[in-house]
Amino acid sequence: MKANEINNILEEHKLWVESCHVKGSRADLSGADLHNANLNCAVLSDADLSGADLSGAALRDSTLHGADLHDANLQGADMRHANLHDADLSNAVLHGANLNGANLYHAYLRYADLRDATLRDSTLRGANLRYANLNGANLDGANLRDAVLPDLTYVIMGEEYYLQISNGEYIRADCENHTAEQWRSFTKQEIAEMGGKRALKFYPRLLEIIDSYLGDGPHPEWLKESGSAEVEMGLLSDIFL
Repeated sequence: MKANEINNILEEHKLWVESCHVKGSRADLSGADLHNANLNCAVLSDADLSGADLSGAALRDSTLHGADLHDANLQGADMRHANLHDADLSNAVLHGANLNGANLYHAYLRYADLRDATLRDSTLRGANLRYANLNGANLDGANLRDAVLPDLTYVIMGEEYYLQISNGEYIRADCENHTAEQWRSFTKQEIAEMGGKRALKFYPRLLEIIDSYLGDGPHPEWLKESGSAEVEMGLLSDIFL
C-alpha cells in the first residue's frame, strides 16, 4: 500500500476510535501488504489486520488493543512497547519479532510462532503476557528475560528435547504439541512414530516432568511392562530405517 493510503486509513480509524465509533471508519487492512511499513505510534485498536503482511514493520509504541491479527505475518517486526492487550494473534508469525516491553495482557496467541522473538527489556519490565493464551504457541529460542508469563507456563531447559508447557494445558516437546491428557495416553507405537528409539527412551522422563509441573496423572500401562522403553525391532523396524 502507498504511504498516503495508509495514512488516510489510520486517520479515519483514529477518529473512529476517539469518537466511540460514531465518526470515521474502522481500519480494514485484512490481507494488506504492509511489510516494512512505518506504523510507529499508530492507533489501531480493534482494527482488522488479519492475514496482513507486517513483516519487518515498525510498530513501536503502537496501540493494537483488541486488534485482529490472526494469521498475520509479523516476522522481524519492531513491536517494542506496543499495546496488544486483548489482541488476537492466533497463528500469527512472530518469528524474530522484537516485543520488548510489549503489553500482551490477555492476548490470544494460540499456535503463534514466537521462535527467537525478544520479549524482554533491559531497562523496563519485560513483556506482559499475564493471562495470555499461549496454547500451542512456539517459544523456542525466545528471549523471555523479565517477561511476565501466564500461570502454569514454563520453558524447560536442559532436557533432551525443547520443552514448553503453555497455560497448564499444552506441552510441546520439540515439534510435537499435545495436551497433558494426550501425552499420558499415547501408545508405544504412536511415541515411536514421533521419533523412534530416542522418543521412546525420553517418554518416561517427559511424563515425570508433566507430573512435576502439573500434578500427578495416569501413565499408560505399556510403560509398566518389563522393557517397555525398548523397541521390538521386528515390529518397528520400518520406523527406524
